[in-house]
Amino acid sequence: MKFGAVQKVLGLLLMTFSFSMAPPILVAWLYGEGWAWPFWAAFGLVFGLGLLIFLPVARMREPLRVRDGFLVVVLFWSVLGLAGALPLWLASDPVLSLTDAVFESISGLTTTGATVITGLDGLPKSILFYRQELQWLGGMGIIVLAVAVLPMLGIGGMQLFRAEVPGPMKDAKLTPRITETAKALWYIYLWMTLACTLAYWWAGMGLFDAIGHAFATAAIGGFSTHDQSIGYFNNPTIELIAIVFMLLAGMNFNLHFMAFRRRDLKIYVQDSEFRLYVAVLLTVSLITILALYYTRTYDDWSESMLKGLFQAVSISTTTGFATAEFYHWPPFIGILLLLASFIGGCAGSTGGGIKVIRFLLLIKQGIREIERLIHPNAQIPVRVGGKSVNHRIVDAVWGFFSLYIASFTLMYLLLAATGLDLVSAFSAVAACINNLGPGLATVGPHYADLNDTAKWILCLAMLLGRLEIFTFLVLLSPAFWRD
Repeated sequence: MKFGAVQKVLGLLLMTFSFSMAPPILVAWLYGEGWAWPFWAAFGLVFGLGLLIFLPVARMREPLRVRDGFLVVVLFWSVLGLAGALPLWLASDPVLSLTDAVFESISGLTTTGATVITGLDGLPKSILFYRQELQWLGGMGIIVLAVAVLPMLGIGGMQLFRAEVPGPMKDAKLTPRITETAKALWYIYLWMTLACTLAYWWAGMGLFDAIGHAFATAAIGGFSTHDQSIGYFNNPTIELIAIVFMLLAGMNFNLHFMAFRRRDLKIYVQDSEFRLYVAVLLTVSLITILALYYTRTYDDWSESMLKGLFQAVSISTTTGFATAEFYHWPPFIGILLLLASFIGGCAGSTGGGIKVIRFLLLIKQGIREIERLIHPNAQIPVRVGGKSVNHRIVDAVWGFFSLYIASFTLMYLLLAATGLDLVSAFSAVAACINNLGPGLATVGPHYADLNDTAKWILCLAMLLGRLEIFTFLVLLSPAFWRD
């Protein structure tokens, strides 16, 4: 283990993250909110800590190995959750305990969108902007950003990239150089955010709300500047724009890059994961709309269609925006939407969940096992997009799925042990490990009423979901620490 290399990267990344306090300071100045001292204090503390970590190893030139990259990512997201909580904890409005501040910070950075804050409409603009900014930075991964803009790292950028980028196909690069790959991803992310901002603004949002909601939409985060989320605006055009950009953000960013570079939209249709992604969303949306209409939840067909479509896309892509209190809908619909969030977005997207490509491989592997029962001696490969998938990838997907379900079950039991009712406990863990946000029953509107133990368990769930289980659990293996 190259602890010097790990320490150097961690220090640099913390110093980089400290500058995220600058935009909220500017917002506070623009809206006449004073000196925004919580952000100044957080900047000084985070930058100072990063500098203290970095200076002792500044001249070291040790190469960063794959397992070193995993350690950096886990340490960084854990430390970042604490560092990001500082301004929220120090602020006088809202008044948050340390546990609540850390919960809100981790929820933002992991793009979960679960919140313990109520009365959003009356909060300072600087705090509101900071929450949205946390999600935006977490969406593509601050580490990928650091690899893109800090080539001075020069000590194993690929190792950080492989540990950070979601999905099972981590070795596919858009460009020959890892720095250029990270930049390409961020350019797509930036343009998507800008386009979403302009669309929201054009549809009637104020500029502040448009920027904030674009941050959360591109990141598939779900934080809002209003308690009623997107429903606050009561604007069908805004809701349709959100649906379009949630769909785009839930797709594999590699597809966006290739389609743009080749000027060919057929790239999307030719991708097996994209086709399943669309099929799942269409199926869940149709069932939700029909269920809302025939249960008379809404008497008007158009209202059932728009609200059903919006919530189906929002929950299935793990965004978590709301235009209605879906946790008060008939139980069947709530459970359907929650289960759809387990599938989540595509690999290489900002979405959460297990990822569509993994479910595609699980389905194909299941079909293969059925065929093997019929033809025991046949050699039947698993194919995706006309190509055989390496058996090691299939094994890894099964391993991931098993660990995902095991982690979910363990945290579900722990949360139930804190006294939470079973529906709330189930939905809370599902919403957090899938990086979704809103749950059912008591955790539908917010998580403020949970006890501190439950909140720390859910913080772990959010981190596990964001780091895709393996990245975190690999550190618990004795083999990881052997030279």
